[in-house]
Amino acid sequence: MGVKQALRSIDAFPRAEDHLLQKTQSGAVVSIVGLLIMATLFLHELSYYLNTLTVHQMSVDLKRGETLPIHVNMTFPSLPCDVLSVDAIDMSGKHEVDLDTNIWKLRLNSHGHIIGTEYLSDLVEKGHEHGHGHSSHKHDGKEEHKNETEIETLSSLGFDQAAETMIKKVKQALSDGEGCRVYGVLDVQRVAGNFHISVHGLNIYVAQMIFGGSKNVNVSHMIHDLSFGPKYPGIHNPLDDTNRMLHDTSGTFKYYIKIVPTEYKYLSKDVLSTNQYSVTEYYTPMTEFDRTWPAVYFLYDLSPITVTIKEERRSFLHLITRLCAVLGGTFALTGMLDRWMFRFIESFNKNPSTRSIH
Repeated sequence: MGVKQALRSIDAFPRAEDHLLQKTQSGAVVSIVGLLIMATLFLHELSYYLNTLTVHQMSVDLKRGETLPIHVNMTFPSLPCDVLSVDAIDMSGKHEVDLDTNIWKLRLNSHGHIIGTEYLSDLVEKGHEHGHGHSSHKHDGKEEHKNETEIETLSSLGFDQAAETMIKKVKQALSDGEGCRVYGVLDVQRVAGNFHISVHGLNIYVAQMIFGGSKNVNVSHMIHDLSFGPKYPGIHNPLDDTNRMLHDTSGTFKYYIKIVPTEYKYLSKDVLSTNQYSVTEYYTPMTEFDRTWPAVYFLYDLSPITVTIKEERRSFLHLITRLCAVLGGTFALTGMLDRWMFRFIESFNKNPSTRSIH
């Protein structure tokens, strides 16, 4: 009996007899409100526990000898596909003109609908033939005389029949309002460099015959996607869904990009190697004295720091600790509120009888 009495003496939760307990309506209201609050907080804490936590770490980039993938998806609504080329150059001195590896272009009509697909390829300088898919058009006498004059001019400049055919084809595409969508992947060396999309693949005399001057080259563009590797959860590429439209003017767009190598580690221990970036934009309008042609440049440089993003799950003990704190605190608070309400109602009910006695 001595042991049982000793145990009862340290009971921190003594229980009163049932006839000493009093249940009230105010207590029921406070209990319901308290249960709703505790249920809401429990679900919030459970959701917080189930969501993954990302931890960012930085270290020196030790990668060497790897290639840098550049995912491009752009639309040029005012330039036909026949005049566009993609050129790349890096600090190692490697210069690639009119890249056509894993790069596609879609011919678009004036309403933005696809009317043809082909690889990017230079139309004149590389001597490719470009007579396929060419439809005949009716011209009046003045147009035929004009075409004959142009053909004589081209022949005097040393251009062959393929160039003459291409020029007429491009002029017809411009008059029809054709555009072009360029998309694909460029694999470049992992050093600083740039790539640009322009009409630089054309012979300068051919470009002059087509556009009549650099101020007439409209490089309005929409960047649907520009990334330097696969995407991971939460990544934001600042150039995605960028629209730059020009009206009655032209110029050169330059995007200065700082690439940050990134590793994303999933809970499953899989590692995704990719890159994120920041960008600064600069636009230079064309003047009548400029001898260059408009283009869209992407000048990139790599950061020497690698960012590692690691998914982590919060510990179960952390969940239990937070639940105890939240639920226990809510229970204690509702208990205090119940006592205050009971005393307030009890004192309010006593005051009228006290005043009637006096």
